[in-house]
Amino acid sequence: MKYETLPKAQDAGVAPWDLEVDRLTDYHVAVFEDRYPVAPGHLLFVPQYNTDAVISDCFETAMREGRRMVAAGECDAFNIGINCGEAAGQTVMYPHVHLIPRQLGDCADPVGGVRGVIAGQANYKAAGYQQPR
Repeated sequence: MKYETLPKAQDAGVAPWDLEVDRLTDYHVAVFEDRYPVAPGHLLFVPQYNTDAVISDCFETAMREGRRMVAAGECDAFNIGINCGEAAGQTVMYPHVHLIPRQLGDCADPVGGVRGVIAGQANYKAAGYQQPR
């Protein structure tokens, strides 16, 4: 089922976020701390309205916040991503964009970044990488 707005998804129990970051939330995008962060400062940018245009606003807002965090010295870099559907790892079935702050040395081999969602496929420079079929 597609929920048209964040409040409707929350009322249905589909959008479980409650750690809102008020300074970043506006009429299009709500921002929450991730309950299960993969890194300190992991944030979720959630569209107030479930449309492609507002989901794009989530990406733009996440980019601005990621750049601010780097400029402020809160992180060295960041990843931004979205999981769309169960096969992609989506567990909360209302769209949301992840901002994951990164630090130099936070993992042994960061080459490939978001490509790491498929085990063994992140580092396309390493032995064992296989071109997907």
